[in-house]
Amino acid sequence: MTQSVSGRPAIAFAMQPSRTRHVLPEALVRRLDTIGHVLDRAPMQRFDDDRAGKLLAETEILVTGWGSPTIDAAALALAPHLKLVVHAAGTVKGLLDDSLFDRGILVSHAAQANARPVAEFTLAAIVFAGKKVFQFRERYVADRNRKRTIPMQAEAIGNYHRTVGIIGASRIGRLVIELLAPFDYRILLYDPMVSDAEAARLGAEKTELDALMASADIVSLHAPSLPATRHMIDAHRLSLMKEGATFINTARGALVDEAALLAVLKTGRIDAIIDVTDPEVPEAASAFYDLPNVFLTPHIAGAVGLERTRLGEMAVDEAIRFIEGKPLLHEIRREDMARMA
Repeated sequence: MTQSVSGRPAIAFAMQPSRTRHVLPEALVRRLDTIGHVLDRAPMQRFDDDRAGKLLAETEILVTGWGSPTIDAAALALAPHLKLVVHAAGTVKGLLDDSLFDRGILVSHAAQANARPVAEFTLAAIVFAGKKVFQFRERYVADRNRKRTIPMQAEAIGNYHRTVGIIGASRIGRLVIELLAPFDYRILLYDPMVSDAEAARLGAEKTELDALMASADIVSLHAPSLPATRHMIDAHRLSLMKEGATFINTARGALVDEAALLAVLKTGRIDAIIDVTDPEVPEAASAFYDLPNVFLTPHIAGAVGLERTRLGEMAVDEAIRFIEGKPLLHEIRREDMARMA
C-alpha cells in the first residue's frame, strides 16, 4: 500500500457537517489517527476546489457520510492512491458509480449500524400499534375523561398472540424479528429469497405476500426500494388487510401506492405508522398530516442524534481492519449494488 509521509495510510473525510454531527466525535477521529494519518479533520463538502484537490492527491482511505459529494470518475482522477471508501451511513446508491469497482477500490458501509435504530423504532411501533396506544391517546386528550377509553380496554387488542407480518428479510427485517422474539407474537415473513427452513431459523413462518396482508394484525415493511418493488403495496394488497390492522412503513415511500393507502386510511378501516413517504416530504395539503389514524414521523427511524455514533464506530472499525490487512466485515461488491435499497 502507498503510504503518506508519516508512514501511515492517509485518511480524509467527505460529508456535510450539518447532517453528520455525532458521527465522528473527536475520540473516534483520534483513534483513527493513531493507526492511520488523518490529513484534515474538517470534511470535504465538494471535490472541485483547491483544498479537495490537495487532499485527494494524498488520500488512501476516504470516510464518507451523508452529504458527501458523488465519487465518480472525475473525483477518482484526483485521487490516484485511493484504496478504500468507507461510508459512515447506510446506502451508497447515489454516492458512487462503477468507476470505483473498475479501479479495484474497496467499498464498505455502515448499513448494519443504521439498521439497529430502525429496528428499535419498529419494535416500539409494533408494541404501540398492538395496544392501540395512539387511539387511546387521541380519545383521552379529546375527551379529558375516560368514558371512551375504559370500554376500549375490553376490546380484542393488546400484544398477546397477535400476528405480525414482516415484509422483507433485510438487515432491518431480520433485526425486527430478533427483537420480537421475547414477545408472544406469531411472526409471518414474506421474502421470495428466503426458504421455509431459513424463515423458521429466523423465528418466522414463511408465507406469500397476499396471505401475509390478509392474516397479520400488524404489517411492517422492510423491503428494498428497487424498480421491481415500486408500489408492491397497492390497492389490492391494502384491501386484504383486516379491519383494525396497522400498516407500518420505515423502509421507503416508493414501495407503497400512497394514493391507494390514503384512500383506505380515509375510510378508517386500518391505521398506519408512516416514517417515510414519496416524495420524502408530503405536500402541505396531504392527508397524512391530518388523519387521526395516521402517526406520521419525519424519517427519524434511522440514526439520529447520538445513535449516529454507531455509524462512525463501524466505519472506523472497517478502516482499521483494512489498515491491519484484515478482511472487511461490511464490504460492498459491484454485484451487490443492484439489490441494495
